[in-house]
Amino acid sequence: MKNVYTPAEIEEIVDATIGRLDEIEELDEGRRELMLDRRHSFVTSVGEQVAAEVLAFGVRPETEVLVFAGDGICGAYAMSAARLLHSRGIKAGVILFNIGGDMLSYDALRARDEFVEACSEEYLEEVINPGPGFTMPDMNRRTVVIDGIFGSEYRKPLKGGYQAVARFINEHSPKVISIDLPSGMITDLTVGMVNRNIVHADLTLTLVGPTLAFFMPENAELIGRWKTLDVPFDADAMAAVRCTSRIIDARAVRTVLPVRQAYASKADLGEALIFAGSYGMLGAAVLATRAATRSGCGKVTCHGPRCGFYVMQSAVPSAMYVTDGGDTAIHHFENPRDCQGVAIGPGLGHTDETVRGLEIFLKSCFATGKPLILDADALNCISERPSMIDFIPARSIITPHAGEFDRMFGPHITQSQRLLKALEISAIHKFIVVLKGHYTFTVWPDGSVIVNSSGTEALATAGSGDVLTGLMAGLVAQKMMPEVAAVAAVYLHGVAGRISAKINGIAGTTAEDIADAVGPAIDSILNPRRQGA
Repeated sequence: MKNVYTPAEIEEIVDATIGRLDEIEELDEGRRELMLDRRHSFVTSVGEQVAAEVLAFGVRPETEVLVFAGDGICGAYAMSAARLLHSRGIKAGVILFNIGGDMLSYDALRARDEFVEACSEEYLEEVINPGPGFTMPDMNRRTVVIDGIFGSEYRKPLKGGYQAVARFINEHSPKVISIDLPSGMITDLTVGMVNRNIVHADLTLTLVGPTLAFFMPENAELIGRWKTLDVPFDADAMAAVRCTSRIIDARAVRTVLPVRQAYASKADLGEALIFAGSYGMLGAAVLATRAATRSGCGKVTCHGPRCGFYVMQSAVPSAMYVTDGGDTAIHHFENPRDCQGVAIGPGLGHTDETVRGLEIFLKSCFATGKPLILDADALNCISERPSMIDFIPARSIITPHAGEFDRMFGPHITQSQRLLKALEISAIHKFIVVLKGHYTFTVWPDGSVIVNSSGTEALATAGSGDVLTGLMAGLVAQKMMPEVAAVAAVYLHGVAGRISAKINGIAGTTAEDIADAVGPAIDSILNPRRQGA
């Protein structure tokens, strides 16, 4: 798995690699020169990689390239890249912001002097007085802009002239490559950033790695695509960081998936129990149950209303179907065979009898410490009676999309807000939150956040979440820890969506297709060579 860093961790790694300028100034002359040369080598290394990425972006000698450089180390990266582009025939023009004439840091000053010496002052415009004498250069959609005004070292919204520069760039829609971060973006999970006051990048070249902010839908138009440069950071500092957030990948999932033994019987593979369905919403029960049967568990039972008997026996004949006698909705919840993978919610409805029955069952499971998987209408039932949140058993999994999350925990403007709230409630109640989206976040009670990397827009179809619930129940039934099963199920769900999209197209993929692709998705992870993965 790849690390997702906090802003503090990034700062710690950078400082360990090149030191802090204020601390370097206090060293004796010999050590000071050594550290300053080390910083300069680092800046040059970043500049080389940025220049290589700009060339890979499709820039040609005839392409108009404009470099916007700030007065700190990010500006130094940009000017170093500009100098190297000139050496390769790309005559990039540099706009350097040195407001007042004495704002340049050591890094920016040295990079500016090297640029002038190698490329001449003809290609440099140094902005000292941003008054009427300064006009922004012409640009259009064919222009390539390298944004090196501010990186992660600047943690405040842009103001004044810098804000005007960001808006000007955005209004003229050039191709933008941002170094470290789009200028004006804040890497914390903050609320209230005004996107039009932040440079919108087509490509963001991050140095250490991404923060959680990179995965938020509200930041997608700011970051564009992103790539981590292969920068020579201090190896000990990188190894010392213990990130609580990571990106899940196929290799990690492969290590935790159950592998069926040659002589296994269905009794060895666990049983999933799914409470699902009501009159008019039996399709959700079918989808969840079908996905559970594809998960590798030995047996699957669906508990639903009497009206679903013939539907379920016809649609998923390999599963058992039981009812508590309610004609159109579930009234009573029970687990007589003590199934380990128990999911509640798909198509459940929220009649008074269902809400009452769910509350009784939650309290029973809370008392015995038996985790559950709660999705869809189970969450809507709980939102109608919020006191039920206190009786969700520890290590249970809740799987809300944005609307369900807001119904349970109050309205939120952004996904950043929801993730911060999910971290809070998971720590308090000790359950696992699967916050669904393009990048689904699985939040563990210890504060870990696992970012899913297999998401696809093909999953944006009715019933897709029901498939995820059934798959999750099937994995827990096979004695996977709930924390691990939640992460693995989300990843496999994405892989199944991708497999389905290859056959049916992204727009043509349905939840039925995704459910039927669960088996091939698991096989593609366990047997990558056979699948060509």
